[in-house]
Amino acid sequence: MNHSNYVNPLTERYASKEMMELFSPFKKFSTWRKLWVALAETEKELGLNITDEQIEEMRNNINNIDFEYAKEMEKKFRHDVMAHVHTFGKVCPKAMPIIHLGATSAYVGDNTDLILMKEGLTLIKKQMVNLVHNLKEFALKYKDLPTLGFTHFQPAQLTTVGKRACLWLQDFLLDFEDLEYVSSNLKFRGVKGTTGTQASFLALFNGDHEKVRMLDRLVSKKMGFDKVLTITGQTYTRKQDTQVLKVLAGIAESAHKMATDIRLLQNLKEVEEPFEKHQIGSSAMAYKRNPMRSERVCSLARLVITNSINPYLTHATQWFERTLDDSANRRVVIPESFLAIDAILQLLINITDGLVVYNKIIEKHIMEELPFMATENIIMESVKRGADRQKMHELIRKHSMDAGMIVKMEGGKNDLLERLAKDENIPLNKEEILKIVNPADFIGRAPQQVEEFVNDEVNPILNKYKDLLGVSVEIKV
Repeated sequence: MNHSNYVNPLTERYASKEMMELFSPFKKFSTWRKLWVALAETEKELGLNITDEQIEEMRNNINNIDFEYAKEMEKKFRHDVMAHVHTFGKVCPKAMPIIHLGATSAYVGDNTDLILMKEGLTLIKKQMVNLVHNLKEFALKYKDLPTLGFTHFQPAQLTTVGKRACLWLQDFLLDFEDLEYVSSNLKFRGVKGTTGTQASFLALFNGDHEKVRMLDRLVSKKMGFDKVLTITGQTYTRKQDTQVLKVLAGIAESAHKMATDIRLLQNLKEVEEPFEKHQIGSSAMAYKRNPMRSERVCSLARLVITNSINPYLTHATQWFERTLDDSANRRVVIPESFLAIDAILQLLINITDGLVVYNKIIEKHIMEELPFMATENIIMESVKRGADRQKMHELIRKHSMDAGMIVKMEGGKNDLLERLAKDENIPLNKEEILKIVNPADFIGRAPQQVEEFVNDEVNPILNKYKDLLGVSVEIKV
């Protein structure tokens, strides 16, 4: 490695080998060559004067790429596609006259981008299925465990640890629906010529419109696309980039929310992300256990969300059949978004694989707040025993205020229950009061909601994609 050059941290530190290979120069330019083979092969099938020998020569050299020569050619032509036509032609001298026949640069450039994005979405789908599986297992395991709910990050009514995980899970299911829709509806640019009119191909086939239509459909099919844009300019509509990056931004948004919740819970010491044996939380403070992976998720998620603004602006400023001010932007934004979302999902799979729950701390936090929340139930039970509702309300209000002062002003424990048990005006003893303040009685239908959600909405997806389960995740740093 040349240590004097800039290196992208996404490839050095974060993204998986599979996603890096997908957006590598080798994958890009070998895909260009596959597109040239598919074009020549189909042109021959439809009657053009192209030989089997030429096609065989091209097919045998798809992976034989001389990157140094391509670099020289690009310096000479100032055109990446022509540089690679000549690089391919150098090892395919018989096929050189028919490589790229009738096509424009966008034939290889745009169609390759669509192939890479579709394959990228397939990789993301696999990771999402595994994340959904991990979250489902976690939700079921803790569906009955009461925990303090928070609104405005202030203590609110109880929920369960599993039910809270379903909030995260539901977000990812909504993202998964978007992912499925966009990936199955992504349309190929196909074979359209310089301004999208197919004029060059109409000339090649002597005005035979049906053959030109067939060429477009057959090449697209060979490259794995059933759906093809009928209308293009020189490029496919950049609106498709917007649709794809919007899906990635949606996943990033959900990931950020979940990772933020974990960071807050780790501060409360209720839930903790996995911590390696030799991991260092702080170079100065030896005792620290920081939620580093969740923080990294948030950091990368913001990159993906902000990147998703680019395609809106790019498409909005494409003039007529195309301008080239999309090119440099897309070269950076599309791969970076895929690499970053890949890293995010790897991190979340790792985190959810070993999320630690501290039951006793959760219970302690509940019992600091639940006595206040249970006062209405205590009033109701006292009235059932013949007490006056208004008197009970005033007595319990006063005890609550006093107990609250002890907690807030003196840092003492919440002794409200003891105060109520000692008050002879309240017709309940300590045992009866504690029975009323049982956390399990304050979680509503949370456990049942988890089960219903998992059975009705999560399991159908996991059953449909069970062959995608089981990914090996390696966090580099």
